[in-house]
Amino acid sequence: MRHRQVVALLALVGVLLSLYLTLFKLGLVGSLQCGTSGDCERVQLGPYGALFGIPVAAIGLAGYLAILATAMVGLQPAWIERPGPTRLLAVFGVGGVLFTAYLTYLEVFRIHAICRWCMGSAAVILLIGVAAVTGLVNRRA
Repeated sequence: MRHRQVVALLALVGVLLSLYLTLFKLGLVGSLQCGTSGDCERVQLGPYGALFGIPVAAIGLAGYLAILATAMVGLQPAWIERPGPTRLLAVFGVGGVLFTAYLTYLEVFRIHAICRWCMGSAAVILLIGVAAVTGLVNRRA
């Protein structure tokens, strides 16, 4: 169940990334440290920075916490041989990749700005998706 360990570690990184962006969006940290451009703040503070009034970063935080919790439960002895956590991680991973692809589309084609923190999160969820689907495929093999 190595894939669950990998997913748990990546989800922890995702939690930290999305927590930082959520705290910024809520006004609890100053400016985003994003290099020389203001693209990160443009993305976060623009019209696509929230969905139904919920900061997109907070949605990501909730998703990463759900992935982390599922991976950690799946690593417990009572769950190690059960397929449920692996299946759920694959669903979360693929869903996260699809949602992130939509957000990346918005950054590139609607906002015309790229947030480095968002791209870091996109890389993390892509790796989670790959690890989770690989775990699912290997389990069936």
